[in-house]
Amino acid sequence: MSENPVQLLLEGVGRVSECIQTNLSRFFPRLDDPSPSQPRNKTPLLTLSTPNHPRKPAEFLNKGKSSGPTTKEELGRATWTFLHTLAAQYPDKPTRQQKKDVKELMEILSRMYPCKECADHFKEVIRANPVVAGSHDEFSQWLCYAHNVVNRSLGKVVFPCERVDARWGKLECEQRACDLQGTTMDFSNGAK
Repeated sequence: MSENPVQLLLEGVGRVSECIQTNLSRFFPRLDDPSPSQPRNKTPLLTLSTPNHPRKPAEFLNKGKSSGPTTKEELGRATWTFLHTLAAQYPDKPTRQQKKDVKELMEILSRMYPCKECADHFKEVIRANPVVAGSHDEFSQWLCYAHNVVNRSLGKVVFPCERVDARWGKLECEQRACDLQGTTMDFSNGAK
């Protein structure tokens, strides 16, 4: 019996969320750290909205930010961080499905990105430089190159792609919880 793909997706997002929380906690103090007069709240810093994990108040989400909508620059930085982190986790020997998925993700971004001008430009970038995703190194380098094409068009400094792994290295998660789905397979039981 096959599992519900939506459930698998939500479980994967939950694992990534836990991994991000673990890594962010090294850099940022929790807002719910106990004061002498109140006990420590065990609720994770970031959560998916579920009955067991209600969302944090809007004040928390907007802390340190203007109350206005996300800017194009903020969205761009967040997107590149996500993509480079994805590339850092991309396996050395991806499955056929992983190669297909990452190429589809780039195509989807070029159509659905919330900034039409950015989406159209990214569409041109991937049309002129098709996604290369045969390995971790290939995809990381392709993404760095694509990012630099965008940076040049914006008059920004380009990043030295030989340093991409040093800048956006693999996430350190317990029990390989940040590995992409399908990156580890147990061939000892004859599965291929």
